[in-house]
Amino acid sequence: QVQLVESGGGLVQPGGSLRLSCAASGSIFSINPMGWYRQAPGKQRELVAVITGAGNTNYADSVKGRFAISRDNAKNTVYLQMNSLEPEDTAVYYCNAQRHGISYWGKGTLVTVSS
Repeated sequence: QVQLVESGGGLVQPGGSLRLSCAASGSIFSINPMGWYRQAPGKQRELVAVITGAGNTNYADSVKGRFAISRDNAKNTVYLQMNSLEPEDTAVYYCNAQRHGISYWGKGTLVTVSS
């Protein structure tokens, strides 16, 4: 079993920054890929960023150059640093972990970008 708990969401003005955290517990190891997804109202869940156990990263085109994903394997935690936030970034952000072909999800944290 894998448990994922997100934190760090909130209300921020356009152009501002937030850092999301995802604490993993259970049978998750540093080799497992982890990532962030988001779902805006009325839209499908979409990939934001992923990071492999080796530290390789991939980003959605819409966030490249603004967001950065990282992981601290000693703490079993994945981070998403979000800069230059735009109203279009408003969504519930979900942490994801992959293990043995199974996808695990956190409950999500709401990010609202508004003036």
